[in-house]
Amino acid sequence: SQALKLRAADKHCLVARSKCYLKLGDTKNSLKDAEASLQSDKTFSKGLYQKAETLYTMGDFEFALVFYHRGNRLRPELQKFRLGIEKSQEAIVNCIGSPSSVKLESKEDLCFISRQAEVKKANQKLPIKLPKECTRKQKTVRNPKTERQLLGELYVDKAYLKTLLKDEDLMESSTKQGIKVADLVWSGISYLDARSEFWQQQKPIYARVRERKLRQQRWIRDKKQKPAEVGRYIVKSMEDIDMLLSGDAPEESCKKAERVLKTIQGWSDDEVPNKNELIGNLYSCIGNAQLEMGRLEAALQSHKMDLECARRSNLPDAVSRALDNIGRVYARMGKFQQAVDTWEEKIPMAKSSLEKTWLFHEIGQCYLELNKAEAAQTYGQKSLQSADEEGDVEWQLHATVLVAQAQVKLKNYQSAIVNFEKGLEKAKLIHDEAAQKAIIIALDYVSKSFIEELNERRKQATVHSLKDYDFTSENTLEPAEKEREREDSEPGTEAPEEEEQKDDAGKYEELGNDKEEKEERRAPKS
Repeated sequence: SQALKLRAADKHCLVARSKCYLKLGDTKNSLKDAEASLQSDKTFSKGLYQKAETLYTMGDFEFALVFYHRGNRLRPELQKFRLGIEKSQEAIVNCIGSPSSVKLESKEDLCFISRQAEVKKANQKLPIKLPKECTRKQKTVRNPKTERQLLGELYVDKAYLKTLLKDEDLMESSTKQGIKVADLVWSGISYLDARSEFWQQQKPIYARVRERKLRQQRWIRDKKQKPAEVGRYIVKSMEDIDMLLSGDAPEESCKKAERVLKTIQGWSDDEVPNKNELIGNLYSCIGNAQLEMGRLEAALQSHKMDLECARRSNLPDAVSRALDNIGRVYARMGKFQQAVDTWEEKIPMAKSSLEKTWLFHEIGQCYLELNKAEAAQTYGQKSLQSADEEGDVEWQLHATVLVAQAQVKLKNYQSAIVNFEKGLEKAKLIHDEAAQKAIIIALDYVSKSFIEELNERRKQATVHSLKDYDFTSENTLEPAEKEREREDSEPGTEAPEEEEQKDDAGKYEELGNDKEEKEERRAPKS
């Protein structure tokens, strides 16, 4: 208003004030300013649009459509005019139905349409004016359900204002500006009534019901997609999930799989014949992604859901996959016995030698962690046998090392050294430097342990020999004296005891020599 005092009849200022009036609900003054902005320039696009918006808000959809068309002819590049045309046409169809369902007969002239619009404009109620008591009493009572549909979220506000009317003391009070609270409350109720009347005219309840039915029909039609489209969607989605998981994006892969799972669960079995199989596959993908993120409990539950779907649908391959994944999760959680039990259940389902190689190796590793070296060695040998059948050098390396590790646990160092050396040859064959270094370190450790064991055995053998040795004068004779005694004896008449003593003498000759050397060292020098 201040700007208009400085620049009277400025069309831009008039449009701006018209917008403010329209926001306040004063459609009369809003229309007056919009028309004033067009006095000097009938082609002013902003004025045309503001007048069309005001007429639309007043419920004059036909006249609003006229001005939207005028603006669109002048400025076809502006999208707001096209949107105005669409919403005006929709409002007219909602009020009177589609043109195809209405047949007009030209028995009289159609000037009554313009007269009807003039009467309607004359009877237009201004929502900002405070209604009189008589007006309040003449208000028609609308069905609460209908009113709730029309007002939407504003229905709660109107119910609150009606509750305030019951407080007589509050209604008798006034604000600091001297306005009665009752007038303010009635003003709010009147505004909401005007809005509900406008929305009722713009989109009646029957039109809303029809639109809801149309939406449901579209939803059902879209839901019943063609099998080819469903197949393409599923294939593309599974490819995206696998790509995200392999591309170190497990969180995005998990979210994508959950969205696809929710979509497929909403489809019928007719649309997706292998629905349960797909759901199980998606649970498997979700579990793998959760495992990569370290969410082990969630991954275990997802793979168990996969197993449940597979067993319910009698899918052996899916059961095998689920058991495989559940075992891996248990192993990551450190629950090696549960992992062994799960994988041993999978053994009869393993088809290829390579699958058996991996499975036996993992079971052997779990037994090794459980300090059950004999079982670990057995499964390591089974894994090696399957790897030999497959001809896979890498798995031959893994299986050989597993057997060697189990033999170290069993303190069978000599066999462990042999297997570690075989593993080293395999590692050199596939140029695995990390494996070579690890095996060399293991060989060094096992060799030292083997030498220590041999030394311990020698000590124990010496102790046992000394315990069994008879330190009598007969057994401690010098070799020369024994020789003379043998010469004195008659040839061919040696008793069995003498032969046995002879053998003992030869057996412990080295021990006697050692003793003699010790005595000579102890004797004092002359």
